[in-house]
Amino acid sequence: MNRYLSRHIAAGLAGLFLLASAASHVAAQTRVSIGVTETIETHNPYGDSVSLLYGIWSEITGPFCTYNYEKGDFEGRLADRWKVQNPTTWLFYLNQNYKFNDGTPVTSDDVVHSMMTRVINDPQSKQKASVAGPIVKAEAVDKYTVKFTTDQPAAPLLGFVCDRLIVTSKAAYDKYGKEAADKEHMMGGGPYRLKELIPGQRMVIAKRPDHPEAKKNPDAPDEVVYRVMRETEQRVAALLNGEIQIAQFIPPHLRQRVEKSPNLKIVGTDSVEIMFLAMQPKPPFDKKEVRQAVCHAINRDQIISTLLEGFASRLDGPIGPGQYGYDPNLKPKMNYDPEKSKKLLAQAGYPNGVDVQLQTPVGRYTLDKQLTEAMIPMLNAAGFRARLLTPEWPTLWANVQKGTVPFYYMGRGSVQDPSAALHQYFYTGETPRIGYSNPKLDSLLDKEQAEFDPKKRKQYLSQAMSILTEDAPACFLWRHKLLWGLNNRVDYKPLPDAHIFAMDIKTK
Repeated sequence: MNRYLSRHIAAGLAGLFLLASAASHVAAQTRVSIGVTETIETHNPYGDSVSLLYGIWSEITGPFCTYNYEKGDFEGRLADRWKVQNPTTWLFYLNQNYKFNDGTPVTSDDVVHSMMTRVINDPQSKQKASVAGPIVKAEAVDKYTVKFTTDQPAAPLLGFVCDRLIVTSKAAYDKYGKEAADKEHMMGGGPYRLKELIPGQRMVIAKRPDHPEAKKNPDAPDEVVYRVMRETEQRVAALLNGEIQIAQFIPPHLRQRVEKSPNLKIVGTDSVEIMFLAMQPKPPFDKKEVRQAVCHAINRDQIISTLLEGFASRLDGPIGPGQYGYDPNLKPKMNYDPEKSKKLLAQAGYPNGVDVQLQTPVGRYTLDKQLTEAMIPMLNAAGFRARLLTPEWPTLWANVQKGTVPFYYMGRGSVQDPSAALHQYFYTGETPRIGYSNPKLDSLLDKEQAEFDPKKRKQYLSQAMSILTEDAPACFLWRHKLLWGLNNRVDYKPLPDAHIFAMDIKTK
């Protein structure tokens, strides 16, 4: 064999070896696809306020801090630790190992920029009430120390910023502008990077293997695809045929289809998302008696035992067992009593009933359409003339945030401590979602946020929740026991707040 031919054969063999090595590397890459129910409608990380996106963006930008349900307390991530300097001043000390995609460190300037420029002052932000809350100022004390100043003492501040504050790059924003920085140059300090986002369809994130969080779980998937699948049957079918490996919110009546497959399993968790019927104080809901009549009309126990097959726990107030400030003796209790509903309607000036339109999402929550369909005859039997409207979820959610939906079924997730949720929906002027106003409630919510003594703070919360239950701007219904469908190749323990942290997923 001549030297020329030998050289080319050797080169060809080397090429084949490289191809084989590349193929082996590609084969070793792990991808997990998740069928999710919430909307993904914008490249702007601050342009929406939904539970799913807080979890995904946190994996991209680095969770500021998180709530550990096993320990029952908050723990550090990007914010490594913190202290209360005085009742209106908190100091957060950043973990210096967090780096953006380009290798530059995540600093206090980035946190200040994210809180002040993006969350609080950007008119496109939907997160001021739920993330900033009482924070009025953020300052960089030094490169890795941030000071948050509140307008009043804020004992539950961690409930606002942990799992919710998204920290993005100030340098990228300054260099490219807001839109381009979000859409084309997303810089995050988290263990994943944004690979693709097609609004309304899917979001794809890719692991940064050298990130300190990624090193803690080497079995975390290299790539995670979040696919918007609001139809229950679509998610179940996709799980059965292997199109996705995790399916959110399997309804109880379909769980056996999943369990019968040898390749799949069902994993459940008790949710901290509170489900409720919201009523804006506009006719006829401007009268307390009408709102109370709605609450007495709904047979929660029957719905839980039949449609939900017991996979939910009844709420007799804004929160339930295990949530901070829960009071099992909270009064009043809005028990099922259709005759009382009729009397209340008559007292409100509607002896012959009143027309109402209940709006519900379809596929956003477990059996949302079916549950609200069951409520319609209950409302009608109690003296209402009720109709059910089923707008598309993005439309309904946008209108709820604008304050243009008078009567709707909704959930509020991530309620470990109820302070942020109560402020977001019921404090005067906080958001237009319900538009409710009660000076006495406002005073109690101010007091609970200012009280660092847990016993006294819980007393203020209990008094505030008693007012809400009696005044009934919302009827509190239940917390779901959420069922997730998983492929056996994936290990994942769903969180009670339904956040999906890719770092918590293990592939086999």
